[in-house]
This record gives sequence, C-alpha cells and structure tokens, in this order.
Amino acid sequence: MARPQRKDAGQPVAPERRGKDHGSEQPAQQTSERPALRLERVYAAAREEVWRAWTDPQALRIWFGPGRPNSVTVAETDVRVGGRMRIGFDMPDGQHHEVRGVYLEVDAPRRLAFTWAWVTTPERESRVAIDFLDEGGATRMKFLHEQFYDQAARDDHEGGWTTTFEKLEHLLHEGQPR
Repeated sequence: MARPQRKDAGQPVAPERRGKDHGSEQPAQQTSERPALRLERVYAAAREEVWRAWTDPQALRIWFGPGRPNSVTVAETDVRVGGRMRIGFDMPDGQHHEVRGVYLEVDAPRRLAFTWAWVTTPERESRVAIDFLDEGGATRMKFLHEQFYDQAARDDHEGGWTTTFEKLEHLLHEGQPR
C-alpha cells in the first residue's frame, strides 16, 4: 500500500507509479528476479551531511542499525571503489549483527553503492545503492537494496531500514538519534 507523498524532512515519500517503459518503482519481484527494496526520504540537511553520515565511521556509530542509538560496536569504512566496510551492532534483545561489504561505486556526495552480506550468511550477498539528490539545502535520498535471497529477507530488511532511517533523521535534525 502506497503512503501519501510527503515533503516533510526525513519522512517516507510515496513511490511514483510509472509505466513499463518509464522506469519502475515496484514492490519486490516475485518471478525469477530476486526481490528488491526501494525507499526514499527527504532530509532537511545538506547533501554533504547525509553523505558524511553514511561514510564516516564515527557518524555511523551514532545512528546505524535498527536497535537503540549508539548500539554500533564496530564501524569501519574504506570509502573507495574496492574498499571494504564493516558494521556491527547490538539489538535490544542482546543479539549481535555484523554486516560486511565492498564499495562498488563512490561518487561523493552523489552516489554510494556497496555489497551487503551478513557475517552469518555470507553466501546471501545483496547490493545497496544510494543516490543523494540536492534539493536546495535538503537532500532526497533514494535507497535501493536489491538481490535479496528471498522475499522474507527483503521484508525483514524493510523494517530494519525504516527504523534506521528514522534514527538518521533524528541525527541530522537534532544532532543525535532517538
């Protein structure tokens, strides 16, 4: 179900419905293609600030992950094509999660793409691509996480990313996530 389009900072923006020949903003594919997740947010922050939040290990430690703020236990980034990233965080239930990836595209502060694989399931590698669009002092973040192992993994990540992006909004707006 599509949410109404909002211009509020950091709030979800409903995907545009496009025809077959005009691009797509479709839910996860159910056929032979692997599922994908598209999310879009507008943050009342300069593009460089949002880029920094994604690439600076100190910033990632504050907001990343769906758990409590400052739940990141490790954040390592080597932000260059072929460079590696590693982020580990604790959940409120005590579980520890760690993800690793390799940067595929680095075009500061416009686009960032990297592989995504949980340490516990490295064979289930997926791909994340983020576009940061300048909107006169605000930033529209177009987020694509694709090549999920299955629909359940896609759906689990949607919940995690949604909570994570709310924390990013609070960091950019208030200087710290909630």
